[in-house]
Amino acid sequence: MSLYPPPQDLETKVFARLPDAFRDPERASGWIDANKPGAKMDSFLEGPTFDLEGNLYVTDIPHGRIFKVTRDAEWQLVAEYDGWPNGLVRHRDGRFLIADYRHGILELFPESGRVEPFLTHISSEGFKGVNDLTFDMAGRLYFTDQGQTGMHDPSGRVFRYDLEARRLDCLLDNGPSPNGLVLNPEETALYVAMTRGNAVWRLPLLPDGSTSKVGIFAALAGGVSGADGLAVDREGNLSVCDAGNGCAWTFSKWGEPRYRIKACTGGRTTTNLAYGGPDNTQVFITESQTGQILTAELDVPGQPLFGLT
Repeated sequence: MSLYPPPQDLETKVFARLPDAFRDPERASGWIDANKPGAKMDSFLEGPTFDLEGNLYVTDIPHGRIFKVTRDAEWQLVAEYDGWPNGLVRHRDGRFLIADYRHGILELFPESGRVEPFLTHISSEGFKGVNDLTFDMAGRLYFTDQGQTGMHDPSGRVFRYDLEARRLDCLLDNGPSPNGLVLNPEETALYVAMTRGNAVWRLPLLPDGSTSKVGIFAALAGGVSGADGLAVDREGNLSVCDAGNGCAWTFSKWGEPRYRIKACTGGRTTTNLAYGGPDNTQVFITESQTGQILTAELDVPGQPLFGLT
């Protein structure tokens, strides 16, 4: 990013902290053993998404939990099940879809806390490990299948699923760790964070539903992790969580860095973000190292999503 003028620093503040009643660093988790060996972790928050009433939902990957955080920053446990939920997105009908690393795409019914299978395999073959998901305005679902892929094994996939036709298309199968994803406002391109490639790829979407001329939209500066969750505003500016450097970056629709949104907690694991607030100009960021949700004010409202129009 040294080719451009330095981005403006924006400060965050804490919106909500996972209450101590939900924290147990001694609790066992196979996800922690595999991904953070030797660490004692009481949570790992991701997947922020809002309902129509302005409540924020987040996932806790290692302990299979879904939380609702009210506008007054009160926490409620919505669901707890035997899974590893990453991304979360709301359907117009009120249910949520979960990108669960162990089980595939699941349905969450928030009123009851029930979790059920939705899309768990491809012709009886399981996914590598799904990570994040988003809808287009027609209600088609896009999701990443990350698994343990990386620069050593660039075989991560990006899928689109038509819920009505029950058609699953693979848009990409050579990604080094595809993670967060979001469409541009015109829905002519899909942005995908490639965590272990430390960049955001741009996938042009052609009229026939295919993609070609895939390229790098933005490259991050480096570090121990990489690009994670994504969010876009109405003007096409793209915000990218940097999961190892305690910040999120905002780029113009041309890929020029505009802001660095810095975590105020001292934690470095800024994973996912979503637009919300009264004017939809606030970003809410999960800082997973400390189990907190941060917020900052931006100058352009977020792009309306399928579930919130």
